[in-house]
Amino acid sequence: MLNKLWGIMLLAGIAVAAFTGKIGAAGTAAIDSSKEAVSLCIAMLGVMSMWTGIMNIAKKAGLIDAMTRALRPALRFLFPGVPEEHAANEYIAANIIANVLGLGWAATPYGLKAMEQMKELNEGSHIASADMCTFLIINISSLQLIPVNIIAYRSQYGSVSPTAIIGMGLVATLVSTAAGVLFAVLARKFSRKG
Repeated sequence: MLNKLWGIMLLAGIAVAAFTGKIGAAGTAAIDSSKEAVSLCIAMLGVMSMWTGIMNIAKKAGLIDAMTRALRPALRFLFPGVPEEHAANEYIAANIIANVLGLGWAATPYGLKAMEQMKELNEGSHIASADMCTFLIINISSLQLIPVNIIAYRSQYGSVSPTAIIGMGLVATLVSTAAGVLFAVLARKFSRKG
């Protein structure tokens, strides 16, 4: 569906550019944007590599395990269907920690592993369990203390103060995560009654 939508928008843009006589400007903009995209990818690769490395060092140093232990009460509350010593808890905690630190790239592999583990607990069903839905909601809302992506983008595009976004980013992600957790808890409660 999205491929069709993007195709339609691309063709509509080309048609409008041709109709208005600005097809040359559209071509130039496409080439300039391609150069800028490659430059941005290189900058983001450096940031991603650094933070993913820091996350791996934290894991080897035992910091992730310590934070996982600290998160256990919250994990038991949020994911009551996951047994206390199950491997899914470690992956869920590592994903949440990486997201809180603004390391979405480092969080993704942990999130995929957490979903695999929860799917096993869900007996391989193709219907997501309440725990899987809760995890997805928390992952999407993504509470972040340090929005690394936005800071890197702002720095790349010449912002005078790329870190000025930290306060508002924290407030926005705190509100979205609180709303997501509230929704997940209420949905679980009402689904039990039904």
